[in-house]
Amino acid sequence: MDHIVIIGNGISGVTLARHIRKLSDKRITIISAESDYFFSRTALMYVYMGHMKFEHTQPYENWFWKKNRIDLMNGFVEKVDTDSKKLLLKGGSTVSYDKLVIATGSKPNKFGWPGQDLKGVQGLYSKQDLEMLEKNAPNNKVCNRAVIVGGGLIGIEMAEMLRSREIPVTFLVREKSFWNGVLPAGESAMINEHIIEHHIDLQLDTNLEKIIADDNGHAKAVVTDKGETIECNVVGLTAGVAPNIDFLKDSGIEIGRGVKVNRFLETNIKDVYAIGDCAEQHEGIGSRRPIEAVWYTGRMMGETLAQTICGNPRKYNPGHWFNSAKFLDVEYQTYGWVFSERGKKENEQHFHWRHPEEKICITVAFDKDTNQFLGINTFGIRMRHEIFDQWLTENKDIDHVMTYLKDANFDPEFYNLHEDAIVAKYNSDYNKNINPKKKSWKRIFSIA
Repeated sequence: MDHIVIIGNGISGVTLARHIRKLSDKRITIISAESDYFFSRTALMYVYMGHMKFEHTQPYENWFWKKNRIDLMNGFVEKVDTDSKKLLLKGGSTVSYDKLVIATGSKPNKFGWPGQDLKGVQGLYSKQDLEMLEKNAPNNKVCNRAVIVGGGLIGIEMAEMLRSREIPVTFLVREKSFWNGVLPAGESAMINEHIIEHHIDLQLDTNLEKIIADDNGHAKAVVTDKGETIECNVVGLTAGVAPNIDFLKDSGIEIGRGVKVNRFLETNIKDVYAIGDCAEQHEGIGSRRPIEAVWYTGRMMGETLAQTICGNPRKYNPGHWFNSAKFLDVEYQTYGWVFSERGKKENEQHFHWRHPEEKICITVAFDKDTNQFLGINTFGIRMRHEIFDQWLTENKDIDHVMTYLKDANFDPEFYNLHEDAIVAKYNSDYNKNINPKKKSWKRIFSIA
């Protein structure tokens, strides 16, 4: 019986194990040094904010693993010997495998800043990071100010967490506007306003120069490239993440930024695979990036690889890009591709609408020559994934999207709806005469 060993117990590795078990009786072992049991990483912030306990982040009861014959091992893999098909663990023990899957996720980026390894300096990715933040910033008496470095999604989450305990936060963002490498200008400007409204000291176009230590080796201040010294007790390094693959350097497994894999998620070594944040496609699939640190792609890779390992070879096909996040009080969704000003394609045109009072807006991308719908960003309006996925697959034009935009709305009952105002501005901007309509569900999703 094949022994499948999975390094990493995140969404990728656990999904793989569950689906292998559904398809076979193979022996399965999951190795992780982070936690004994799988937990929802995206829920960690709510533990710190007091909305739930850590055990509430675990989707499965502890008995689930034994019942499903999935062996869990708490250990740190130091080396992979692909010739003998053995793993060397910290402490000297070894584990043999028939097929190995690397699903070790990500780690916070560090860029060689002086003082980046001081006490009180940390990222926000792992369970250990959460525990460290609880120790470093339990309240605003122990932590009188935190400085967050890096303007991405993890940075805004960390700011929200700290503000929930009334800890003053300075947010250093190297870009001239928050996340403007991803968001179009109107959206980025709106989020700038929203951050400031939450009493966060947002410093744009500002870089970290160094972190200063006190006499005990703990961070006491940061110095920016503007020459400002900001006193603080905690420094959050949230300038993105990188694949967590340092232990593979002498393994013979091909590595780029991540573990190089083909469309079947195979590495250059027979019987060794990689999935999730640490996997790097040799070439991006369509417009997608070779590495995607997104939970749902990790889940999809796990489902796909389970088929291959169980004798049904299947290529990884993530489909149309989508994602969701939350910027403090504003929910964000994206379907298809809406590029920032600097990443915009030659024929890409944007229609933007923003609510005159509330933090609600949308941006729709379309081809200016053919009018083909390319993607949509929504802030403060929930939309249905299935409908946009269908419109992207069917290459619908923007007029069709505007005509039936009401069908895609997924806001709760009694929420104010904005589609009429959105379409009115579209008509005004492009001299159109679109009349918003609503189809029946049966017409949208016909049952074979």
